[in-house]
Amino acid sequence: IILGLLLAFAVAEQTMAPVTHKAFLDISIDGKDAGRITVALFGSTVPETVHNFVDICAGYVKGKDGKFLTYDNSPIHRIIPKFMAQGGDITKGDGTGGVSIFGEKFPDENFKLKHTKDHVLSMANAGADTNGSQFFITFQKTPWLDGKHVVFGEVIDGFETLHKIEAMGTTNGKPKKPVVIKKAGVIDMTKEK
Repeated sequence: IILGLLLAFAVAEQTMAPVTHKAFLDISIDGKDAGRITVALFGSTVPETVHNFVDICAGYVKGKDGKFLTYDNSPIHRIIPKFMAQGGDITKGDGTGGVSIFGEKFPDENFKLKHTKDHVLSMANAGADTNGSQFFITFQKTPWLDGKHVVFGEVIDGFETLHKIEAMGTTNGKPKKPVVIKKAGVIDMTKEK
């Protein structure tokens, strides 16, 4: 137990904010397994945003149409090298859709956390207060996004997978080959050693 607590504190010291949840995204590229990305989430800073992401990763909340909201089998539809990879459009798959567990959209919770380093996990939107299910992961510092997109986590493992995703990017954002979140889920932090 003590070792587990020390490891949890070590991770917390290295992340932007205290870690309340962890989730995973299993990725495929062109139909082939490309590995897993693990993200640390900051629910004490942005609880509603994290709640939305965790519930969609877990896939146990139903939308208005009665279907479960899940990132499973949804594409990473936009990848721009040296900038970011965007996914999470669980309704249309092309960046024009998405939905939250709270309804169509939900407001920007706060902008306390900034895009101060690479591998930041942030909400994609279509302007102020239009958060749904879409998110992006940065490949570098992106300070021009501060105050416009809610940061709610960061990648803590699976950097090789993230580099594979970045390699599929183009200047217009359309991936060279299909990049898909095959499976998403929540990691039980109580069972970590």
